[in-house]
Amino acid sequence: MKKINYSLLIYLIFSIVFISCTKNNDIEVPQNIEIQDFVWKGMNSWYNWQSGVPNLADSKNDDTNAYFSYLNSYSNPDSLFESLLYNPGTTDRFSWFIDNYEVQNNAFQGISTSFGFRLQAVTTNGSGNIIIYVRYVAPNSPASNSGIQRGDIINALNGSVLNESNYNNVIKGFNNETITLSFVSESNDILTPIEDKTITAIELSEDPVHFKTVFNNIDGGKVGYLVYNSFRSSYNDELNAAFSYFQSEGIDELILDLRLNGGGAVLTATYLASMIYNNANENVFAELKFNSKHSNEDGFYYFDNTLDVYNSNGDNIGQESINRLTSINQLYVLTSSSTASASEMIINGLKPFIPVKVVGTTTYGKNVGSITLYDSPSSKYTSISSANPNHLKAMQPIVFQIYNKIGQSDYAEGFAPDIEVKEYNFWNAILPFGDENEVVLKAALDDIRGLSGKSESTLKYKNSKAFNVIVLEDKFEKEMYIDSDFFNQ
Repeated sequence: MKKINYSLLIYLIFSIVFISCTKNNDIEVPQNIEIQDFVWKGMNSWYNWQSGVPNLADSKNDDTNAYFSYLNSYSNPDSLFESLLYNPGTTDRFSWFIDNYEVQNNAFQGISTSFGFRLQAVTTNGSGNIIIYVRYVAPNSPASNSGIQRGDIINALNGSVLNESNYNNVIKGFNNETITLSFVSESNDILTPIEDKTITAIELSEDPVHFKTVFNNIDGGKVGYLVYNSFRSSYNDELNAAFSYFQSEGIDELILDLRLNGGGAVLTATYLASMIYNNANENVFAELKFNSKHSNEDGFYYFDNTLDVYNSNGDNIGQESINRLTSINQLYVLTSSSTASASEMIINGLKPFIPVKVVGTTTYGKNVGSITLYDSPSSKYTSISSANPNHLKAMQPIVFQIYNKIGQSDYAEGFAPDIEVKEYNFWNAILPFGDENEVVLKAALDDIRGLSGKSESTLKYKNSKAFNVIVLEDKFEKEMYIDSDFFNQ
């Protein structure tokens, strides 16, 4: 009879128990669910609301077979991603799945397929009819090349006249590569056809520094005005150049038009704040807080004296000294419901330092931000260089909340305006950016002059109702994001 080696038996039993309880991080994942595995692990690690989602509990992958079966129950990774969101559409209105991160990264730098305009739909005097007016036209775009201008009025798309009954179906036509728009004029509630224009979307790179000018002798001073449409890092130098212009003009006041600005790079927002606040030094502009698993990543953005310059590929190609204004003691910000995330960060971050007066309508309300997660476990999913070469899938989940220097982050419902002006109530008289009589800009200029705002109570279209043209909005339109460089500071 063989003698039993009890020490060896105990060791084997312990090893079996240990292996059975070890998570599957080192176990080969079946190829058909490798992207689902990335989705779950990335979200389990980084998602801002991870602790509030039962299927993101750390114990979910304790049992390898059950975990693989769970992943297999989702036919595609994006449906798994959607199932892991916390109160989607309410608490989390912002996270999204990325089908192709190369296309997405180009879009972050302003390169996308586009007609080159931004639109606003609005009802006309309670009749049930809807028109769309042009809010913005990108230079050298299909829209501008067709002669379309801010303020133009559209009442039909691809031959279908818009009304409240058919609106949601008709605007799906904007998903087409080529569209036909019917333009009209308005007089005494009558819309008169002008012409039809057919345009085709192209790959377009848009400079977010859209318009700048200086108004002289406004209450005896000079007022700088900047229309800035997105916080894109590849245009940091263009933004800095705009402030060089304001410096040379010796402006006394600044009006920052963020009505079309849904956000972008947190670092670029910090640079902009550093251009505005004359006593910036190295004070705290913003604080980022991550979930409990990444609390060691919590950190600050400080006002800066230099900025990084990036090319269209997102490569750092140098530095510039920041052109800081030295005579601005307050800031006017023009806003709309499209003003979001990094734009709201400007308002929130500067308020502890200088008065910020909001003019327009209530902002979107987004005090959280994201990072791009790649299938690169060795980098904690943050590095594109080590991403799985078998696919181009990625995620853009919310991973942090942002606060100002004094710990304020209470604008999930948006910033209400100090001076309310509803641009869409003036849909039949929308003027170009920079026109002193343009309704929202005029309200800010009048406040600087010490004049009271004009009441909208007598407006002919005071009861107009606005509709977003959602099909023209990119998923990242209201985004606030950081890149992997943040974790290497």
